[in-house]
Amino acid sequence: MEKPTSTPSVSSLVLASGSPRRRELLARAGIPLIVIPSAASEDVSPRLGPIEVTQALALRKAEVVARSQREGLVVGADTVIVHAGQILTKPIDVTDAKAMLARLRGDWHQVVTGLAVVDTVSGRRETSAVVTAVKMRNYSDKKIAQYVASGEPLDKAGSYAIQGLGKQLVEAFDGCYNNVVGLPLCELVEHLGRFGYPLLAAGPVCVGPDGHPCPRSTKS
Repeated sequence: MEKPTSTPSVSSLVLASGSPRRRELLARAGIPLIVIPSAASEDVSPRLGPIEVTQALALRKAEVVARSQREGLVVGADTVIVHAGQILTKPIDVTDAKAMLARLRGDWHQVVTGLAVVDTVSGRRETSAVVTAVKMRNYSDKKIAQYVASGEPLDKAGSYAIQGLGKQLVEAFDGCYNNVVGLPLCELVEHLGRFGYPLLAAGPVCVGPDGHPCPRSTKS
């Protein structure tokens, strides 16, 4: 790991997101934080690819919140689904959610999460993106209707939650599980380390639903 080039206030780590999934992931990993949802615009150029889109939005969210802070680090994140080259975000309504799930049925897609960390004192910033491949089951239209009726898909990118009822629709995934939930802790830990932020967890921070370490964390 690179030697830290700045030393932020270790008492202040701000998550620039109102996502309960991201907040829960950080809490479960034992990373203390302050939650300040960002009011940043999510309009981006249609010419940008998914990695550029998520990184740009994550940085914009973090920068907006950083302007209101006097010290510490601000973390921004943005997640999209990519299928057949098209970016899918959150559904606009029930009909849209059903259409997304029908489109993803029986096929692989990619979950892309952009990350940004901003040091409010020095102005230093880093961005990156993590990609996880996900294969959906060949579920029926009835299964789609039942799942959408639960209400769970309506605020999720791609219209499903792998950590919730939506796990029934997922056949397999390749990569970081927490990235699909919305925050790749494996990548975030690397960013925080380069900023000099001390992590107190004794074991792996990024683990899958089976308790095993994220494969990205165990790569040599």
